[in-house]
Amino acid sequence: MSETEEIIRIAARGDGVTASGRHISGGVPGDTVGEDGTLTAGPHHADPPCRHFPACGGCQLQHVDEEALRQFVTDRVVGAAKAQDLAVGEVLGTQLSPPRSRRRATLHALKTAQGAVLGFRESGSHRIVNMQECHILVPELFALVEPLRKLIGRYGGRQAVDVELTLVDQGVDCTLKGIEADGLAATEALLDFARENSLARLSVDRGFGPETSWEPEPLTVGLGDIAVPFPHGSFLQPTVDGERALVADALDFLDGATTVADLFSGLGTFAFALAGPRKVLAVEAARDAHLACKAAANGRQIPVHTLHRDLFRNPLQADEASRFGALVLDPPRAGAREQVVQIAASEATRVAYISCNPVSWSRDARVLVDAGFRLEKLRPVGQFRWSTHVELTSYFTR
Repeated sequence: MSETEEIIRIAARGDGVTASGRHISGGVPGDTVGEDGTLTAGPHHADPPCRHFPACGGCQLQHVDEEALRQFVTDRVVGAAKAQDLAVGEVLGTQLSPPRSRRRATLHALKTAQGAVLGFRESGSHRIVNMQECHILVPELFALVEPLRKLIGRYGGRQAVDVELTLVDQGVDCTLKGIEADGLAATEALLDFARENSLARLSVDRGFGPETSWEPEPLTVGLGDIAVPFPHGSFLQPTVDGERALVADALDFLDGATTVADLFSGLGTFAFALAGPRKVLAVEAARDAHLACKAAANGRQIPVHTLHRDLFRNPLQADEASRFGALVLDPPRAGAREQVVQIAASEATRVAYISCNPVSWSRDARVLVDAGFRLEKLRPVGQFRWSTHVELTSYFTR
């Protein structure tokens, strides 16, 4: 081995990797590392903007400049395709969300003798980093950190409190799980907290699901120009710009199709964007999300037909999939193996597949390609800025 080696890429978990396969924590392409492990920064090594890096588990790649970060996201997606020997017709430009754009997050808090600590956990640890600044959360969410710290310092118990925050049309939706706020005084304090911080909704989960304490008006989230009811815990794309990029690709990929099945449709992110010139079937297993999508579609008389169905246990069958001009899938991280097998056996010819896990996506893509599909387009997407979590859009035809 030479006296020094150059870091040539970033591994899936964020370590720098040399040509010989050495994994170097904090390494960035262009850095060099000596035999003793001493790292010398190269042209793509950046100064982390946040004081909490690298302890905070919210970010893994703040030491990487924009060019190298974009390349990391690209390599993760293209590498997953190569691992399954998938030929890609066109790799589209990588989409990166900007700083301070994350509109949903789960923070953790713990009451202490001095008050409370609140923030993300350290990577691989239960220890909470006491957040004083954050370069990924939208300002509306970060503004609640100090008020929440004071509230939990007063009413927190021995166990950690999970704080779920989501920015919706009316403001911030906040759910506290594990807080010991019993009695009239505590109830009044929670209501004062919600009112003083102009929350859209405040809910408390004492182990039996969220119970709403404050909601001046029903919550909605804008999907395109459609205001869709927002049930507790509903999935929402993490950034607005990321959602727009995913939707734009789905519209481009499925241009000209007159009937579309939106599988794992959630609240209807893609269904409402595609509807109008097209008739859309939105299929979702989560009952609250299904009902919210149905209410929005019926209320605006939009041509979105909703179906409550678990596509893992009961996927759309081959003959059902064959009835649509195109299909769009946006499954959970586990992928959509059962559903993809049925699509492969169908007469479907156009599939837009959005994924939050390049590994499960690549396995599903292999099934489609083996059935005669071609992977026409592939776009890497980095909505979770400075994170190793990577997403993508893809388009298959046959």
